[in-house]
Amino acid sequence: KSDERYHQIPVIMLSSMDEVDSIYRCFELGADDYVTKPFDATILNVRIDSNIEKKKLRDKEKQYLAQIKEEQKKSDLLLLNILPQSIADRLKNGEMTIVDEFKDVSVLFADLVGFTKLTTEIPARKLIELLNELFSEFDTLTEKYNLEKIKTIGDSYMVVSGLPKKNKSHGILIANMSLAMQNTITNFQKKHQLKLQLRIGINSGPVIAGVIGKKKFIYDLWGDTVNVASRMETSGSN
Repeated sequence: KSDERYHQIPVIMLSSMDEVDSIYRCFELGADDYVTKPFDATILNVRIDSNIEKKKLRDKEKQYLAQIKEEQKKSDLLLLNILPQSIADRLKNGEMTIVDEFKDVSVLFADLVGFTKLTTEIPARKLIELLNELFSEFDTLTEKYNLEKIKTIGDSYMVVSGLPKKNKSHGILIANMSLAMQNTITNFQKKHQLKLQLRIGINSGPVIAGVIGKKKFIYDLWGDTVNVASRMETSGSN
């Protein structure tokens, strides 16, 4: 029983009726059952069959628990692809309404200029593959500069610096992100021979952040800081 390789193998004791202390000690050490001597072969076979059946049930239980643990891991990873770690933890801990105020963050909106025209020129699958490749590179930059991706809206990309974990250098980080994104789009154009530009809007200030919805919920931002950043992007020159 002390060896992991054999721990789950059922053990049946053969003992005399007057060896009660020995029976107790064996149970304490992990024995599963006992038969008194002189034993009846039929009773012993029934006890063996019963313990083998219990062993099978325990093995199935162990497999199910392992499957549940694996599915839980997949669920947690999926949740972290939607929400920041700290927000996901709060939801799992039972917090129903998540609303936070941040006094100073930087918000960035980036929009692909020329992408809509491509939808009429390139097959749908190829178009999505290109967009996924580009936005995946933006995701890598987001991790590099310790920012928080909020969402993509069509061919627009929204990211914020300074939340959910506060960072005094949020303005510098978001500026570095924007420059890196411009370099990325330049290299992307050369690689795929496409005419694309990236229009970016940035603004800093207070925001409200929280999780909305019961289905397909999202961690989102609200406030003038967000609205101005969006307007700066849409009104920027190509």
